[in-house]
Amino acid sequence: MNRNKTAVFFALLAAALYAINVPMSKILLSEVSPTMLAGFLYFGAGVGIGILLLVKKKQGKLEQEQWLEKKDFPYTAAMVLLDIAAPIFLMFGIANTTSANVSLLNNFEIVATSVIAFVIFKERISQRLSFGILLVVLSSVILGFEGEGTFSFNIGSVFVLAACICWGFENNCTRSISEKSSEQIVLIKGIFSGLGSIAVALVIGEAFPTLPYMLSVMLLGFVAYGLSINFYIMAQKSLGAARTSAFYSIAPFLGVGFSFLLLQERPAIQFYIALMIMLISTGIMIKDTLGAEKLYSGYQHSHAHRHGELVHTHTHRHLLYNPMHIHNHSH
Repeated sequence: MNRNKTAVFFALLAAALYAINVPMSKILLSEVSPTMLAGFLYFGAGVGIGILLLVKKKQGKLEQEQWLEKKDFPYTAAMVLLDIAAPIFLMFGIANTTSANVSLLNNFEIVATSVIAFVIFKERISQRLSFGILLVVLSSVILGFEGEGTFSFNIGSVFVLAACICWGFENNCTRSISEKSSEQIVLIKGIFSGLGSIAVALVIGEAFPTLPYMLSVMLLGFVAYGLSINFYIMAQKSLGAARTSAFYSIAPFLGVGFSFLLLQERPAIQFYIALMIMLISTGIMIKDTLGAEKLYSGYQHSHAHRHGELVHTHTHRHLLYNPMHIHNHSH
């Protein structure tokens, strides 16, 4: 029982650490340009995970890891390129709308991931999940319009939705290499996508931030992405993937709370309408996730795949409010 309580704490901590990313990025944008901010956030996550890998290596904890191979290069390259574009779009979105809006709109990643998986990879989507997705779309449309009686579309919301679409494609690329080491994947995401974004920033004329802000952004990236991933993996070892996903799904709503607290944001009425719709959709999708998987002495998926008589562990991604979350479990 105590072990489960600890795991629940880790899952909630992972959600909270990621949720702080949007409002803190909003604050840092006053001193750091959007593309540079995106680059150093990812670079900080990569550096942090790299340090954790070195520690694990010294402790002899990497013997069972499966590493990326040459055949994985196309998916890895696509993952890196999409992870260059997505955070840049997100930072421009944060710069042009409220962070509370951004926190909720990030749920559109679920829509993008599910639709791409359905169209390209022919994955089945349940009726319950389809209804939840429609509610997310409805909520996103509501959030996409300016308040105060206008019907003009919010450019910041457009950027956030573009980021979610990029992450939707990226999620489906990552699924093809998901049996490999989660830490190695995040290391590659962080280092190469971060450096790529920094290169783009230099090309378009953005200046390097001062050293204190550079280190602050990297620390935020390590905390919001690197440590969040680490705590998530620790939680799912005891709770299983579905229950951990359910606890983690509070991240967008924590992001809204942090935005209210740190930035004193008070969005227009349509935000609260969208918030209620998003809460309902999240509840539906949590129920679908928990209903589709069952826990007994081991942990099993409900989606169809074959491994013969092989028993092993692998890593994969659930539909989460977090572009960098990958985890593993056994079956």
